[in-house]
Amino acid sequence: MGLSSQTPMQITPLLLASLTLTTDPALQERAPFSVERSWEIQRVGAPTIAPDGSFAVVAISRTDMAADKSVADLWLLRTDGSQTRQLTSHPASEGSPLISPDGSRLVFVAQREGDKAPQLYLMELAGGEARRLTSVPTGVAQPKWFPDGRRIAFLSRIWIDLETFEAQGKRLQEREDAKSKAQVFENNIVTAWDVFVDDRQLHIFNTDIEGATPQPLTSGTGLELPRRSVPLESALYDIAPDGGEIAFTADSNPAANDTNIDVYTLAIGSKEARNRTADNPASDTQPLYSPDGRTLAYLRQKTLRFYADTRKLTLIDRASDARTTVAPNWDRSADGLVWANDSRSLFGAIDDAGTVRIYQLPVDGAPRAVTGESSFSGLALSSRNDTLVGLRQSFLEPPTLVRIDSRTGAATQLSKVNDALLAGSSLGTFESVTYPGAGGRPIQMWVNYPPGFDKSKKHPLFLLIHGGPHNAITNGMQFRWNAQVFGSWGFVTGWPNFHGSSGFGQEFTDSINPQQDELPYQDVLGAAKWFSQQLWIDSERMAAGGGSYGGYLTTILLGREHPFRALIAHAAVYNWYTQVGADYATEVGRFGGFWTENQSKVIAKGSPHFGAANFRTPTLVLHGQKDYRVPVNHGLELYHALIQRGVPTRFVYFPDENHWILKPNNSLLWYREVKSWLDRFVLEPSPKGK
Repeated sequence: MGLSSQTPMQITPLLLASLTLTTDPALQERAPFSVERSWEIQRVGAPTIAPDGSFAVVAISRTDMAADKSVADLWLLRTDGSQTRQLTSHPASEGSPLISPDGSRLVFVAQREGDKAPQLYLMELAGGEARRLTSVPTGVAQPKWFPDGRRIAFLSRIWIDLETFEAQGKRLQEREDAKSKAQVFENNIVTAWDVFVDDRQLHIFNTDIEGATPQPLTSGTGLELPRRSVPLESALYDIAPDGGEIAFTADSNPAANDTNIDVYTLAIGSKEARNRTADNPASDTQPLYSPDGRTLAYLRQKTLRFYADTRKLTLIDRASDARTTVAPNWDRSADGLVWANDSRSLFGAIDDAGTVRIYQLPVDGAPRAVTGESSFSGLALSSRNDTLVGLRQSFLEPPTLVRIDSRTGAATQLSKVNDALLAGSSLGTFESVTYPGAGGRPIQMWVNYPPGFDKSKKHPLFLLIHGGPHNAITNGMQFRWNAQVFGSWGFVTGWPNFHGSSGFGQEFTDSINPQQDELPYQDVLGAAKWFSQQLWIDSERMAAGGGSYGGYLTTILLGREHPFRALIAHAAVYNWYTQVGADYATEVGRFGGFWTENQSKVIAKGSPHFGAANFRTPTLVLHGQKDYRVPVNHGLELYHALIQRGVPTRFVYFPDENHWILKPNNSLLWYREVKSWLDRFVLEPSPKGK
């Protein structure tokens, strides 16, 4: 459907007016939004809400630069804004908080002293210290309360041949003590994002508030929850309102090189799981029971082996097994769903044309946009009165807990931990624009302006290329490629949502497959052309860069004509042949392997390494050793080719990072290296080659 879809970008008059300012005296009194300052922002996690809607609990993390880590504590916030109270202050981090069905208790996950792996902890909200509920050597993740408020489910990875957790712990210790650390894989995946996946399976267990020995729920079914679910997601399973059944996802395809994720249901105590989506060869995910217990919702895709296929909200009548697709002609993917208490609609956080908006999805009507300009996530709805809370953010606002009026979309701010820091920071402005891309199609792009932006002056440009490719840059604070940090260096930044991006309709998302280079390449050139036509951009001082697919497209630019004086390639796919070493490459590709005739033609045209003869632009290459999505050899191959070509280059290697730069001090270095490269090859008066 593209940019002419039902919800256009809305720009406030205040925002547009701010773009005309040439000076702002207040900015002189504020500190630049440096990368160091960005790490002072406290990160607010997804909320859990009390049944009566009177309060919510969130994990709020702060950065300890000396220890090079973030530490999260739990906070209680009244939804009327009257009180904020810290619940935990332990040196260890707490996460995954969940308020009990009666509102009296809180369960969370932490790894405190003596814990070799994350465990469940329980806190009485009336007062008192948290107590540990589990001692599971394989660790716990993603707890869920049973409706009775006495039992708690959780996930853990176990060896299926061992019956007790004592035996699990013994095997873990044996492997840790073994002289040889070799691992053996047979017809199975090897890596997932940044971990080597051993021969354990992911299963659901349950315990009670007294800390009884956890009991297995799914380990005798012959199924396992998806191994690639790293990090683990709570959407992998749900519990029926009567507590008598669970729904979970599992791979029903026995083939080692292909998957078919289906939704299964299992009566508690039974080992006979029922496949509820056996009719669909594509993925079915995120089961969610309605409050009245009559309906099981899930997300259904129809295109085999395409992770970005539109996720259709589908309902199963539990009594009759009848199926209903909600809004079948709606060209958006359902996501981040919570049921309304009347079981007649759901609310979701929907990727929609550059913004993640809250939509209400009636089970028998058209979707309705609830919010407009800001992005929202982490929705939680009280079970008694439909009080809705979530996280709001924009390019200028980090995730902030708010109460949301589900009728009007009006949001009331609840968390204020970052207010003082932001008030003392020199921030820029932003707007959404469209420009003609490949084939003249309108492409949406976010433009971020530096503080005190002066339209009468020429500014350098840093064009940012998002990863994926099948996701989008939405109106939210990006901590790893932060436009405000780049703005503090004096750069205007552009984030184009090129062909292939999500949130603009299925045809637009799928338009770049299987040839993923050409249309986005033209869109990036179109963005550069749009900027060069603006009187406030210095067209002789433009740079571009991105990570993952964004790094891929950056190296496509490197081998073709482009207007940029410098490039930044992070975790870049450089060679489609060697990408067969990626974590996902054990599975049959949607369009076949590189040895097939069609794919060999695609690679010959679209693999960046074939453009090496044309490399001339100074390129900064950055990569992490633990990146198994785009293995580190890609960075080395690109760096070596640039050296052989005599092109200025620099390789920044992170031995302890994965696909992203997550450690605070590594992030500081990453930004310093990027700034140094831009200073050297973009901001200096004379070009250094292109």
